[in-house]
Amino acid sequence: MTSDSTKRETSSGPLGFMRHDHDACVSSTLAAAEAHCASEGLRFTPVRHKVLEILLLEHRALGAYAILDKLRDDGFGSQPPVAYRALDFLVANGLAHKIERLNAFIACAHPNQSHTPAFMICRLCNTVAETQSSPARGALGDAARATGFRIERTVVEAEGVCPACATEADA
Repeated sequence: MTSDSTKRETSSGPLGFMRHDHDACVSSTLAAAEAHCASEGLRFTPVRHKVLEILLLEHRALGAYAILDKLRDDGFGSQPPVAYRALDFLVANGLAHKIERLNAFIACAHPNQSHTPAFMICRLCNTVAETQSSPARGALGDAARATGFRIERTVVEAEGVCPACATEADA
């Protein structure tokens, strides 16, 4: 799932803040997720598929209840475990991330690549951009290696204002 057609970050920056072919982004990522699940023997159920599609359509963090509302509108179950089980599956299999700061979820911009992402979160519109800048490779990683500490998990979330909201504020 690392082909150029499914890469969702370009040399000009993280996808969440960029204009792009959104339909192609959604369809190629869903196809890649289906292929990954098939190759790994994972059940990519209609609910899991729909939850990933909802996350991909937004490019912003969504809480489980917002996702549940969209699922209900599309005729899926209306009980919270429906959304939470699908989200747990997507996160566990590298197809989505939990944004701790917002207690919400986004589709992974680099599905099934081994990475420790960092997130930039717009405080005005909740758009989230994922970058592959791994904190374990920077100063934190250097400090950990120097002390013999093994980093197992990091969550880096920067809050600020995205380019679109900054432009609106300047207008």
